[in-house]
Amino acid sequence: MYDLMAEQSHSLLETTLSASNNALLSYETIDSELKVRLLNNANLVKLLYERNLLTDKLLKRIAVENNIYRINIFSIEGEKLFSSNEEIHTDLEENYSPSDYLYPIFNDEVDTLIIGLKKSRYQDEFRFAVAVASTNRSAIVVNINAEDLLKFRRQIGFGSLLKKLTNNDKIEFAALQDYNNILAASGNVENLEAIEESEFLLNSLNDSTFAWRILDSDTLQIFEAVHPFSHNGRLVGLFRLGLSLDPLNAINERIIRRLIIIGIILFVLGSLLLTYIFTQQNFDVLQKRFKIVEAYSDKVLHNVSDAVIVIDGNNVIKISNNAANKLLNLDANSLDNKIETLNLDQSCFRIFNTNLGLEQIECNIQNDRKYLLISKSTFESENKSTNTVLVIRDLTEQKLLENQIQRKERMVAMGELASGVAHEIRNPLNTISTITQQLNKDFEPIENKEEFKTLSNLVANEVKRINQTVQSFLRFSKPEKISPSEFLLSELITQIENQYKLMLKEKSITFSHNLNWDGIVKWDRNQIQQVIMNLVQNSFDSIENKGEISIESFKQNEDIIIKIKDNGPGIPSHILNKIFNLYFTTKAKGTGIGLSIVQKIIMEHGGIINVESEENNGTEFSIKLPIIYNS
Repeated sequence: MYDLMAEQSHSLLETTLSASNNALLSYETIDSELKVRLLNNANLVKLLYERNLLTDKLLKRIAVENNIYRINIFSIEGEKLFSSNEEIHTDLEENYSPSDYLYPIFNDEVDTLIIGLKKSRYQDEFRFAVAVASTNRSAIVVNINAEDLLKFRRQIGFGSLLKKLTNNDKIEFAALQDYNNILAASGNVENLEAIEESEFLLNSLNDSTFAWRILDSDTLQIFEAVHPFSHNGRLVGLFRLGLSLDPLNAINERIIRRLIIIGIILFVLGSLLLTYIFTQQNFDVLQKRFKIVEAYSDKVLHNVSDAVIVIDGNNVIKISNNAANKLLNLDANSLDNKIETLNLDQSCFRIFNTNLGLEQIECNIQNDRKYLLISKSTFESENKSTNTVLVIRDLTEQKLLENQIQRKERMVAMGELASGVAHEIRNPLNTISTITQQLNKDFEPIENKEEFKTLSNLVANEVKRINQTVQSFLRFSKPEKISPSEFLLSELITQIENQYKLMLKEKSITFSHNLNWDGIVKWDRNQIQQVIMNLVQNSFDSIENKGEISIESFKQNEDIIIKIKDNGPGIPSHILNKIFNLYFTTKAKGTGIGLSIVQKIIMEHGGIINVESEENNGTEFSIKLPIIYNS
């Protein structure tokens, strides 16, 4: 029933939001039409005024024919030169001076001024006005009586809309509220809390989502539904709708009474049936069935892909399935695994201490970054102690794949852009280069020969440099054919180590490799070599002196994991997700294309690359590739 009420209230709120948007659009349309009409008349009067054809009588005629309340012309000193209305209010107190509104025109700041809705100069009425400047900075002001406009706004405004809503006796209140005030409301709104005082209201407003809750007061229960209201891309506030739960409570009472009667009948029949069943069964049959169920449940528990852990009140892990043992490195034969003794970092203990029913966390388990989805529930055992059940789903592979897909989409877009830009630049570059060479060959200046030759060479060199950049664009955007061949992984690592041995020695950098798996792989050796050398070079460049670079490999199912790690300064978190972007670099002489090419090669080999880094704590690139490349 709550779901039904939520659905209906959501629909009602959507209708209200649509009506509110239409009301605002009506305001804006009327204001726009009104401004255009008044400005057209103002410009007509301006034309007559500048040609010295204007009189008060003519001005009055124009005002009457165009349904304008008053047209005034003020000099730059604020004196009235012409007016369509001869009425003089010498006995009334002036609310403001014309210069209070017209100073932008008098000061030559604007030529057209939309004054909009304003109070009458001498009366308590409201006017809608615009003004234009003449060549001598006099101001032509056109006014209409705004009472009809205000009456229309009151008829179609928020207040009228909300009042019509609360005419239904099942709707307790309706309100539009922003962070500071109630903008419009109807019904019983005296005790409405401020948005800043309610986490529920803040979450709905900040997340721009529909939400509902049950409010309890001394005498009444209210079903409150809320929905953010935006107009023209700007957040206006939060619509709040309160529905009485009296009809729902009455239905619930009837259902409860019926359920009690049915329950009594079922209890009696069930008791008789159970008595009959238990008297017909002997202990051996029951024991056999119990063992079957127990064995089946145990198999289901230990073969599900999600990790399942049961913890007692003393934080001792009583039950854990195979997935949990593998994820948390638990000893399956131990009966007293305490969560405090597990080899986990501090963030992982949130797995056990979370108070939420469902939460996603990120932590390091055995030096591997994991993304986990935790479901938590509790139950009481026979001895009345509270036990906690945790169901943990490892989302790491899914998270890495999502990141890879996002980077791939960016790379495709950047590659297409790179290709288009490169081809557009290449033709004019060739023309410039040809002309420069021809001029240098055929043209001999009479004066400043050396300067001419220097400038010609400078142009040629700059053209060559830009052409190299274009070649980088084309190299990135053009797919490179993969030529797989079989080779020993350790031979590749050893070759790279020998290439960097002298460079590493100059900076006192230690290079180590730990090949937990070494065997024959089938990849494009040149491209994979380029990937590893690029990552090693980045580590080398990041370490100023006396550092460490290590390469580790191991097998995971049918894939090979290669990790390149250094203890350099790390990558700041705010740029970590940008390092694979084309032409993003933090090096003074970097091109920004290296990591983009690395990612492209890995993806074309059907692999995944990921990076983990903390400032002042080094960087680790992890590459996952199938042992055999399949095109």
